[in-house]
Amino acid sequence: MFGRRLTWALVFLAAAALAQCALALWSVRVAEHQVLRGRVAADIQLGFAQLVADKQRMRAWAAQREFGAGAELSELQALAVSMRGRLDALDALATRAIVLDDRPRARERQLQRRDALAVLRRSLEILVPQLSTLPVPGPVGSPAAMWATANEHFDMAQGRDLRLLLAESVAREDEAVREKRDDTDRAMAHMRALWIAAAATLGLLALGMALHFARALRRPLAALQDAALALQQGRLEHRIPLQGHDEFALLAGGVNDMAAELSAHRERDARRRQELEQQVAERTQELSQALQALQAAEERRRRLFADISHELRTPTTVIRGEAEVTLRGRDKPVDEYQGALRRIADTAGQLGHVIDDLLTVARSDIEAVDIRRVLIDLASPLGQAVEQAQALAAAHGVALPAPDMPARALPLRGDAQRLRQLLMVLMDNAVRYSHPQGTVRVSVRVTGDAPGCAEIRIEDEGIGLAPEDLDRVFEHRWRSERARRHRADGSGLGLAIAQALARGHDGSIRLAPRPGGGTVATVTLPLCAGAPA
Repeated sequence: MFGRRLTWALVFLAAAALAQCALALWSVRVAEHQVLRGRVAADIQLGFAQLVADKQRMRAWAAQREFGAGAELSELQALAVSMRGRLDALDALATRAIVLDDRPRARERQLQRRDALAVLRRSLEILVPQLSTLPVPGPVGSPAAMWATANEHFDMAQGRDLRLLLAESVAREDEAVREKRDDTDRAMAHMRALWIAAAATLGLLALGMALHFARALRRPLAALQDAALALQQGRLEHRIPLQGHDEFALLAGGVNDMAAELSAHRERDARRRQELEQQVAERTQELSQALQALQAAEERRRRLFADISHELRTPTTVIRGEAEVTLRGRDKPVDEYQGALRRIADTAGQLGHVIDDLLTVARSDIEAVDIRRVLIDLASPLGQAVEQAQALAAAHGVALPAPDMPARALPLRGDAQRLRQLLMVLMDNAVRYSHPQGTVRVSVRVTGDAPGCAEIRIEDEGIGLAPEDLDRVFEHRWRSERARRHRADGSGLGLAIAQALARGHDGSIRLAPRPGGGTVATVTLPLCAGAPA
C-alpha cells in the first residue's frame, strides 16, 4: 500500500536524522576530548619550561649571593613560592592527563612525569634551606671555587643529575604534545570522512525516495484531476482506470462509484421532476379548496365572537337588574341586601372568569400582553397577592400564613399589576387544589451573585402532580386527571398565562411534586441594583 510505503520512508528519514544527530554528538565529544588532551599536554610542556626558567633564575641568585652581588633572601623566597606553585599545577595537570589518556605509552610517560616531579619537589625542599644559609663572601675568595659550590647545589639531588632530568622531561613533554597533535589531526580527518560519507548516503537516499514517490504520485494524481474536471463539466460517464490495490486505486473506485451514483440520481431526478410537477398541480387545486375552507372558518369565527359578545351581556344584565331591584322601593332588611350582594358577587366572579378565559383564547400569542416594567420592590405585589389569596383560602378552609421573606429590599424591573396576577394564579391553584385544613406556605429567598435572583416558593399540601404530568402542565386548556377529579370547573389557562407573565419579566416557573404530597411552584425573577420607587 502506498500509505505504508510512505510511512516507512518517513520513519527511515527520521531514523537517519536521529543517527546524524547522534553522530554529531559523538563527533563533538571526540573533538572536545582531543582538544582537552592537547591543551593539558601543552600546559604540562609550558610548566616544565617555566620550571627550567625558574631554576635558572634561582641559580643566578645563588651566584650573585656567593659572589656578593647583592642577592636578597626575599627574592629567593619568591622564587621558591613560584616553583612550588608550578609543581602543584603540574601535579594537577598530570592527574588530569591520567584521566584523559590511558594508553600504555601514555601510562609509561605519566609514571616518568610523576617521578620527575617528585624528585624536583624534594630537591627544591632541600635546596631552598641550603641557599638561605649561604654566607655572604668577603673580598677574598676564589671565583672558580665559589662557582663550583653553587653548581653542586643545583645539578645534583639524591644522586641524580637535575639537568638531565629536566632535559628529559622537556623532551618527553614535547613528544607528548606532538603525539596529541597527531592524534587530533587523525581524529578530525576520520570524522570529516565519516561526515562526508553520512551526508552523501543520506542525500542519495532522500533523492532516491523523492524520485520514487514523485513517479508514484504523478500518474494517479493526473487521473484524479481529469476525473474531477469531468465531473465538474457534468460528464458523469467518465471513469478512472483502476490499477493496483493501493489507496489511489481505492479512491479511484470511490470516485467511479460516486459518478455512477450521480448519474443514477440524475435519471431519478428527471423522473421525480415530472412527478412533482404533477403533484404541484394537484396540491395547487387542494390549496385553493383549503383557502375556501379557511375563509368559511373565518366567517364562522366572526359569528362565534358575535355570539360570545351576546353571552357576555347576559351576566352583565343580571348584575344590573339585581342591583336595580335591590335599590327600588323602601328600605329592606340587611339579610336581603346581603343576599343580593352575594348574588352580584357570584355573578361578577363568573363574569370575570369568562372574560379572562375569552381574552386569553382570543389572543394569538400570550406574550403579546402589555407589560410596563419599572423599578419596584417585589414585596409590594407579593404582599397584595397574599392578602387576596388569604380571603380565598379562608373561604376554602385552607391556612395561608404570612410569607417568609428576607429583611432586605428586593428591587426588580417589572409590572406590579402583572406580577400580582402571576402570583395570584399560582396561589389560587395552591388553595383550590388543597385539601380542607391544609396549609399553603409562601417563602422568598435570594440566590446567586449580587444582585442575584429572587426565588419565590409556593408550597401546598394538596393533590400534587403525577411525574408524567410535569411536561404538559403549561399547555393551553390542558388539565390533569387529578385536577378534573378534584375540581370539575376550570379552563386550563392559568398556568399558561403565568408562564407567559414570568417570561415577560425574564424569569421562569418550575413545578415539582412535594415530598409527602402536594406541589411546589417556584418562580425565579432577576433582581437589579438600585433603590425601588
